[in-house]
Amino acid sequence: MTTAGGHPFAAAVKPLVDAMGAEMVAPDQARGDDVVLSWEGQEVVAVRLPHLADSLDHLLADLERRHGPLPDLGRKDKQTVVRILEERGAFSVRHGVETVASALGVSRFTVYNYLNRETAAVNREKSADSGE
Repeated sequence: MTTAGGHPFAAAVKPLVDAMGAEMVAPDQARGDDVVLSWEGQEVVAVRLPHLADSLDHLLADLERRHGPLPDLGRKDKQTVVRILEERGAFSVRHGVETVASALGVSRFTVYNYLNRETAAVNREKSADSGE
C-alpha cells in the first residue's frame, strides 16, 4: 500500500498527530500498538504513539516554542507551564517532576509548590461553587 501522506484525511489529522509527538505510517506498516485510522471503510493511516517519556520531552519542547526558553520565564509563567503539564498528565510519568524542574531551571520543591498552589486554588473554587 502507498503511504497515506496524500490522502485528505491524513492531512487533516497531521496537526493532531504532530501535537501528540506521534508518527504517521502507512497502514500496512502498522505494529500491534499503532492506531489505524480509517475513512469511509478504507484504512488511511496508522498513528504510532510516542512512549510516555518521549511525550513529556515533546510537551516541554512545545511549551518552549510557545513561551520561549523555559528557564527564562517569570514565576507566574512557570506556574502556568506547570498547570498545563499537570492537565496533560506530565507528572504521572516516572521522574516527571524532576524532568520538569530541570527544564524550568527550578528545584523539585518549587514544582511541588506550584502543584500544591494549583490544587489549593481548585479546591477553593469548588468550595465557592458549592456555597460552603
